Amino acid sequence: MKAPTGNIASIDEYIVGFPEPVQAILSLLRSSIRLAAPQAVEKISYRIPTFYFNGHLVYFAAFKRHIGFYPTASGIAAFREELKCYKTSKGAVRFPMDQPLPLKPVGEIVAFRLQENSRKQENGKRSGGRLRKTEEPGNEIQR
Repeated sequence: MKAPTGNIASIDEYIVGFPEPVQAILSLLRSSIRLAAPQAVEKISYRIPTFYFNGHLVYFAAFKRHIGFYPTASGIAAFREELKCYKTSKGAVRFPMDQPLPLKPVGEIVAFRLQENSRKQENGKRSGGRLRKTEEPGNEIQR
């Protein structure tokens, strides 16, 4: 199974590029993320689906034998115990295609990431950006 090719403009386009059984899994994951973060914007980034709210919340992608879920390193670290039966790396977890998606932990991780990005907004920071001080003390400019 190969990921959709060409210019993918939406998550809908991404999902329909897979066989129907995989489409069902991806749609279920998308719905679970949407339920936990209704205010998030859907995008395609790095050619895979992402949900965005004051920065990237989570990404996901389909592969031959698993669904990759990418809640960043903080999402993986905060839910290490809940994800212990899955293969994980610093910022990713693999959900095997032949097992049900763990929708409750997915929702909790998304809610956690939403809180993280909301705090960034409250602090005047964007995800991926940082504040730099100008030469005058107390003046900051956002990049």
